Amino acid sequence: MRKQMIKTSREENISMYPRLEEVLMIESFIREHNGEYKKQELIDNLPEETNQEIFDAIIDNLLDEHKISIDAEGKIGWIYDPAGVKKYLKKNELSWR
Repeated sequence: MRKQMIKTSREENISMYPRLEEVLMIESFIREHNGEYKKQELIDNLPEETNQEIFDAIIDNLLDEHKISIDAEGKIGWIYDPAGVKKYLKKNELSWR
């Protein structure tokens, strides 16, 4: 059986696709522990064991989608808030003239 290779936006080859359950688990964990953990601490504290290669691909994807950010200390935080953006876009005092 031949393994399929995919490229992430950072041009790294990975040998398997992340499962949806893994992506959702990592997203949920980051939201719950917003800004508490650095990357290695995050993978060490996940509720389920995750392959490092898959974890790195998921983190890279979340960074590319602007759902997470990494601060100066290296801690990962959840920044995706479409409802909050819609709320602020409706305010006239914040619009461009």
